[in-house]
Amino acid sequence: MPELLPRRRLDQPRGPRGFRFSIDPDTFGQLSERLARFLGTGKFLFWQTLIVIAWITVNLVAVSLRWDPYPFILLNLAFSTQAAYAAPLILLAQNRQDDRDRVSLEEDRTRAAQTKADTEYLARELAAVRLALGEVATRDFIRGELEKLVKEQNNLKKVRP
Repeated sequence: MPELLPRRRLDQPRGPRGFRFSIDPDTFGQLSERLARFLGTGKFLFWQTLIVIAWITVNLVAVSLRWDPYPFILLNLAFSTQAAYAAPLILLAQNRQDDRDRVSLEEDRTRAAQTKADTEYLARELAAVRLALGEVATRDFIRGELEKLVKEQNNLKKVRP
């Protein structure tokens, strides 16, 4: 049976066709995080407010420069476009932060479990040391025994003149 041409084989994937555009998800995520951080700053709000005031002022005062008359449809379109892009970028940045928080939480749990195990081990070791010390003659114990012997000897000397 003759072999089929490579482009007609159904058991193998097709090769790339035409122009391929690839985006690194991590780089795009970092860019979205930077943009989301910038959108939440006072600097962004200040410059956006200045642009809106200038836009409205020019369109109300300068008759020859009116590109967006009173209901400011173009300004509304600009705000809508900004919101349409800002919301998904902010959500993407939040998802990336959630992923980092999840990894950090897992590391914290692992570290806490290890700390707990270490603490329990040290508590067992300390209990073993206390038990061992209970069987060892301590300085206070020896001093007490010597004092008893001295008293007994003194009592014996008093009894035997």
